[in-house]
Amino acid sequence: MKKEKYDIIIGAARELMCSKCSVADITVDMIAKQAGIGKGSIYYYFSSKDEIIDAVIDQCYTFAIGDFIDEIKTRENSLEKLKLLFQSILGSELKDKSRNVIRYLHLQNDIVTNYKLMMTSIKVISPIVTELLVEGTEKGELHADFPEESSRMIVAMLTFLLDNYFFPDSAENRLRNLKLYSQILDTCLKTKPGSFDFLTQPLN
Repeated sequence: MKKEKYDIIIGAARELMCSKCSVADITVDMIAKQAGIGKGSIYYYFSSKDEIIDAVIDQCYTFAIGDFIDEIKTRENSLEKLKLLFQSILGSELKDKSRNVIRYLHLQNDIVTNYKLMMTSIKVISPIVTELLVEGTEKGELHADFPEESSRMIVAMLTFLLDNYFFPDSAENRLRNLKLYSQILDTCLKTKPGSFDFLTQPLN
């Protein structure tokens, strides 16, 4: 029952965020009403609204890599695994715009929220990238002298580029940013030029 109520609270906050409520305007009272539970029950699980929002963001990024976790066993090549991971992240970011919390939060002009997004993406995604960089370096499929540090920079840069607060660009400019990002990855990881061009291709 405890886990169920915890999930109900997160789900209620997520619903409010999907309804285009500004994070700054959302209150614990609103979350309690949306969840259909008493305000006091929320404080049993969370100490503040910020803690709830953090939990929602964490859950969103965990869901974002779900496709990658499901398919990774079907791939042997480290670059192919990285491709799957990036596509999972970008798929979550760009698809289903009306229900996408991560995308909506990127569109808010709130530097605190943007910081939360970046830090959560690094926490959830960079350990996976680290494993792939270590594996790829051992196999000779790519090269990373400092896998852990490289992974944090790779994830932070991608999150940064997708953020409308820092890059309020047109789709064309965003495409150019991703093209440059793919070239940086090729250079830093010493992969064949064009290995990351898939980042600029439309998702199926």
